[in-house]
Amino acid sequence: MKQDTGESMASQSASLKGKRGRKAGENSAPSSVQVLDRSLNLLSIIADNDGSTLTDLADHSGMAPSTVHRLLTSLANHGMLTHDPESGDWTIGVRAFEIGNAFLRYRKLGTISRPFLKRLMDECGETANVAIEDEGDVVFISQIESHAPMRAFFRPGRRGPIHASGIGKAILSTWSDTDIGQTLSGKALTHFTDHTLDTLPALLKDIQQIRARGWSVDDEEHTLGMRCIAAPLFNEHGEAIAGISISGPAVRLPKDKLNVLGPVIRRTADELTAAMGGRRPDEL
Repeated sequence: MKQDTGESMASQSASLKGKRGRKAGENSAPSSVQVLDRSLNLLSIIADNDGSTLTDLADHSGMAPSTVHRLLTSLANHGMLTHDPESGDWTIGVRAFEIGNAFLRYRKLGTISRPFLKRLMDECGETANVAIEDEGDVVFISQIESHAPMRAFFRPGRRGPIHASGIGKAILSTWSDTDIGQTLSGKALTHFTDHTLDTLPALLKDIQQIRARGWSVDDEEHTLGMRCIAAPLFNEHGEAIAGISISGPAVRLPKDKLNVLGPVIRRTADELTAAMGGRRPDEL
């Protein structure tokens, strides 16, 4: 009896020790940080895809549908998401939009840039854009579309490759070659077209020309048949925080027209910089 009891107690002790020493698994309650991380991941997936179903989100995130549904419901209760019961789509909610707008208000760029974009579109006849740099990409935050039937369109929030973007290269031109190399060292310079500058030496050679003239050109480097002209925008410290551009079909932006419109973009960028309280580095 004593032996049996001892073995039983030893077994229970080992079992309890095993439970205490075992790391949290699938059946353990997730920590608050893990819940937040998973929720933000779902928000990113939904934003990138303009809405997703529960099944799609479970597939993309690798989480169980029941877990995904619980997180989605919580996000919806906070106004971050909305759900269409007919299509089953989960989409970004009003509260998420308000939070995004708070970022734009902080930068003052979304509101202040609108009249400049409108004037630029009227003057050049092409879609005018403003985008910022974020972690080696460009993110479009505002746009005034051209009235032409064939025109460029960049959805606000869309990310683009910095090396194959007019605004991206305009911002890069304000950095040192060393900083450019360090930023792009861990990123693949994706080849989009035969015009893409997909090696660092080729990109740096083009950036030297951008520095000399003050504006950049995306010469069908991301999309065949489309060109873009851009110039950087600066904050009060003379740091490039964004860029402004026009984009349109190459047939309406032939190379001889680029030299005419380039200075217009540069002048508009300088005026918008001043309106934001910023200064060009050579004015410091």
